[in-house]
Amino acid sequence: RGARQGPTAKRESRSSWEGDFLKARKRPERKPLSIERTKGSEILFGIAPCSLALSESRRDLFRLFLKQSSGSQRLVTSEFVLQATARGVPVHHVKRRELDALCRGQVHQGVCLEATPLRFKSLEEAEKPDVGHEESPNQQLVWLALEQIQDPMNLGALLRSAYFLGVDRVVTSQRSSCPLTPTVSKASSGAMEVFDVYSTDDLRSFLKAKTAEGWEVVGTVSNPEDAENIPVISCLEFRWNKPIIIVIGSEGDGLSLETQLLCHRMLAIPPGRALHPGIESLNVSVATGILLHSICSQKLRHGD
Repeated sequence: RGARQGPTAKRESRSSWEGDFLKARKRPERKPLSIERTKGSEILFGIAPCSLALSESRRDLFRLFLKQSSGSQRLVTSEFVLQATARGVPVHHVKRRELDALCRGQVHQGVCLEATPLRFKSLEEAEKPDVGHEESPNQQLVWLALEQIQDPMNLGALLRSAYFLGVDRVVTSQRSSCPLTPTVSKASSGAMEVFDVYSTDDLRSFLKAKTAEGWEVVGTVSNPEDAENIPVISCLEFRWNKPIIIVIGSEGDGLSLETQLLCHRMLAIPPGRALHPGIESLNVSVATGILLHSICSQKLRHGD
């Protein structure tokens, strides 16, 4: 048996422990690493956006930041190191709180990438859509036009659905619309990194021009009574055999009256039950996903 401690030894031991505890409390908390950003850069965050940005070569890339990891995260880390090395991008292994500071507390999944921003493409620089040698008016092209979508989470979700369901092009209005931020890329699960997004400063002139080319412009409305003298049809009954543009309005107000009046038809999603007041509409990205699935599934069937 070990020798018992006497009262003096116990007091000394307690005093030593208390001294260490007080020192630990007084020790200043280490500040997160201060990383000076490259001028004009932004911080992408999340596994999908960073991985696709590394593989697609659409951005200039400066530095990759990975969380110091062990266990299951190591495989992800090693894959990112290989991607970064192939692109000649320096890799920095940092603590979690450094990553938290870099992306201001967003969900980064242990990965941040310093890169140049992605910009909208202008319609003037857009390549002509492949509608066949004779530009057949029966070619089934689907474009999505967004009027004043302001929430980055909604824009990201819209891009993810558009990419997944086979939309040929997305065009957004420049005025009062969300830019292509890292939050949009994360919400799109990286679709923004591989899918060009176009913008126009005159959405109505754009819609008029496409109508003159033989396209059908289709608006969307949550309540059929809100449509101004324009035929409203259920998305389940909608059929089409020419290129179409589906126009989606802003989160709060929907389509502006001026844009509605340029639509040939309006689409609505029929509810599955009698709805309580105040729960009569869907989130814009959810509604768009439902509409796009209904419309693009016809495209797939006709293409078989």
